[in-house]
Amino acid sequence: MQPSNAILPDRNRSTAEPADIARLNISCPDEPGIVAKVTGLLSRHGANIVSLDQFTTGIEDGILYQRTVFHMPGFTAKQESLEAAIEAELAVPHRMTWQLADSSKRKRVAIFASKTDHCLLDLLWRHQRGEIPMDIVMVISNHPDLADQVRPFGIPYFYVPVSGDKKEAERRHLELLHGNVDLVVLARYMQIISAEFIDEVGADIINIHHSFLPAFIGAGPYQKAKDRGVKLIGATAHYVTRDLDEGPIIEQDVIRVSHDDTTAQLMRRGADVERSVLSRAVAWHCEDRVMRHRNTTVVF
Repeated sequence: MQPSNAILPDRNRSTAEPADIARLNISCPDEPGIVAKVTGLLSRHGANIVSLDQFTTGIEDGILYQRTVFHMPGFTAKQESLEAAIEAELAVPHRMTWQLADSSKRKRVAIFASKTDHCLLDLLWRHQRGEIPMDIVMVISNHPDLADQVRPFGIPYFYVPVSGDKKEAERRHLELLHGNVDLVVLARYMQIISAEFIDEVGADIINIHHSFLPAFIGAGPYQKAKDRGVKLIGATAHYVTRDLDEGPIIEQDVIRVSHDDTTAQLMRRGADVERSVLSRAVAWHCEDRVMRHRNTTVVF
């Protein structure tokens, strides 16, 4: 359940972007005039601002986060000179971290899954319908079970078994991923990702967890929830870090359940929440709406 006054990114809008649309994300120590300097620089380079969202972590000594979407005719030809101006005029003097993205270039995504299919198939379906601005370039699994379900989508399926030596499997994973993906999504991939893999993969990793973290960890979470008589079940999508299930949270949601629900019913209803939460998190990441602040996120 979302609070009645919650303001969330529009999850129903079309992902198709007109030509020459770009996104500029910045973060820096907040000070008077930063927004004006950013918009002024864009204006001098011929940009028309389509939308601008900003947030500061504090009135004094805060960090400013800003996402600006703009239209610039001939953006591809102008991108290099614009990047040089941003670095010289904004980043250096204001200790600014920034990212400039061409909206027409979709993020390349790899999905990891095991035997559970609901999150994987939901992402494949939304990708097929063009609901999320991404290109799913491969599915990787430690089981062959889902290959037949993935095949109709025309996406390569790599079966990489994980035996006693996980390092060999992760070596194969890295061979497949290096230079080919911008994002890895763990769609109920039932293996722990090593710190070495996280360090070497060169892409963000998003995971879906079957509860509001941290709760009901380990095997059989819905049976544990049933045994505790819970009245809410939920899901959490978060970035993966070296600390297991402790990465910055992107999105969460819950639904009410009853003492009358069986464990199987809890699992079915939980699956609905998991796939909707994961799809929103992936979409927002692919639209450059998520900015990290320490171990939290700002989502525009």
